[in-house]
Amino acid sequence: MNPNLTARAATFVQNGDSLVSDMNGEKVMMSIQNGKYYNLGAIGGRIWELVAVPQTIEQLATALMEEYEVDRDTCEAQVRQFLDHLLQEKLIKTEIAPA
Repeated sequence: MNPNLTARAATFVQNGDSLVSDMNGEKVMMSIQNGKYYNLGAIGGRIWELVAVPQTIEQLATALMEEYEVDRDTCEAQVRQFLDHLLQEKLIKTEIAPA
């Protein structure tokens, strides 16, 4: 897992190299960088929308908890796992804010 996923001050944002479309309530995407297609699903699509601007895991979890019935620990763990996949595929980038 990417070490930035455990840094409290880390923010995550789209890298801007993807084409995205809505299909029946789910986000589908093609990475211009690697030529792969992705189906983000409904919740993954919502996370994708949220990371249009830099977001921390805490901010993402708070937004998702307002929309879905999930506890914070579960939500943050699943968001970390999803972001880790997006980072591995180079679909998002991360930054650590200076202390």
